[in-house]
Amino acid sequence: MLTRDEVKKYILNKPGAYEDFPFGDDTPVFKVGSRMFSLINKDKKELRINLKSDPDDAIYLRDNFDAIIPGYHMHKRHWNTVIVDNRLPDGMVKDLIDKSYELVYNKLKKDEKEQIKKI
Repeated sequence: MLTRDEVKKYILNKPGAYEDFPFGDDTPVFKVGSRMFSLINKDKKELRINLKSDPDDAIYLRDNFDAIIPGYHMHKRHWNTVIVDNRLPDGMVKDLIDKSYELVYNKLKKDEKEQIKKI
């Protein structure tokens, strides 16, 4: 099972990813360019990550994995909350992070992508 620090490190290793706190000091939001692709809950007892998802994939994931639920305080069609515990393999959690990043990165403006490629 991934720890909060491991998840944060994995997210921040994405090209151009950075941490922001638009919702307060205790809710880390992770962005690429000007867009959010992940946030981590502030509850220190249970690690939950909100991740962007393709709408069809979001429904499939929720229907098939009880550790994946509609995105908390997010647009439910495009966001899932992933409960990081022993119900999902670490590799699957990382794959979901990767897909969230890719979805958001692919929607960035050309100039934002160019800036990230220079990093």
